[in-house]
Amino acid sequence: MMHIDAVNLGRIDLNLLVHLGALLSERSVTRAAARVGIGQSAMSHNLARLRELFGDELLTRGAEGMRLTPRAVTLLEPVQSMLAQIEALVLREQAFDPATAVRTFRFGLPDSMEVLIMPALLARMRNVAPGIHLRLYNFDASRLLDELDADEMDLAIGYDAFQHGQLHHKRRKLFTESYQCMFNAEKTGITPPISLDDYVRLPHVLTSLRPARNPRGIVDDALEKLGLRRSVALTTPRFLTVPSLVAQAPVIVTIQSRLARRFAAELGLSLSPLPVELREVTVSLLWHASYDHDPAHTWLREQVAQLTSEL
Repeated sequence: MMHIDAVNLGRIDLNLLVHLGALLSERSVTRAAARVGIGQSAMSHNLARLRELFGDELLTRGAEGMRLTPRAVTLLEPVQSMLAQIEALVLREQAFDPATAVRTFRFGLPDSMEVLIMPALLARMRNVAPGIHLRLYNFDASRLLDELDADEMDLAIGYDAFQHGQLHHKRRKLFTESYQCMFNAEKTGITPPISLDDYVRLPHVLTSLRPARNPRGIVDDALEKLGLRRSVALTTPRFLTVPSLVAQAPVIVTIQSRLARRFAAELGLSLSPLPVELREVTVSLLWHASYDHDPAHTWLREQVAQLTSEL
């Protein structure tokens, strides 16, 4: 059993670790002070004490404001995890009551998941947890894991892009999704099912969440195996504009089945099975391990999982 030096540990003001957590997350003395409810001068004094304690500057001034030193970066995850565990120890002794809880949860998700999941989740929150506020952010897969590590995001919902996370990035599979082709039958002059010839002949709308000079999708990979290429008339990162684009132009789009059924019903668009084979995509919920045992966080994750199982 590891021996803890109680004498040396007793010399440390453990409140400093709370302030350290705020400084590492906020990267600002002013914001960190506001987060823990003390004055800016007091937080500056605590930063000086922390620098002496760790023998490192921890935060330094850069062109874009304060930035973490390499030593501070190594402290970020363990400090957040430790504070979350201490908070969980206290909260476990208190029954979580969604009816009286007051808390904000920050979600990162693409607009496709927003339109599929959030209406039902918002309705449930207003009914059973009116003090829960949901704050939604644009989905950026390239920054998502860093945002979770920096405690800038509580939860994320998205596609297979989550597969490269680390052990402290917790993941829960919500559902798998297949694809359909959607188009305006009158504008395109075709009726379902769409043939491979028409699929290649007609211009496509491509949804891509990743900025790239020459964006590609899984459709391009599938066609390439057949020695074929498609023409892309428009590329957009926003799924919600797609039905309006398809409704008014002789174009087609390959889109997730749940969205396709909803959009087609609303705008009278046609749906067709694909003439190429695409693998299903997995939609997952992602969060930081620091919140694994947080009662409110756990409860919200269960609400999301239950609602998505009913889609």
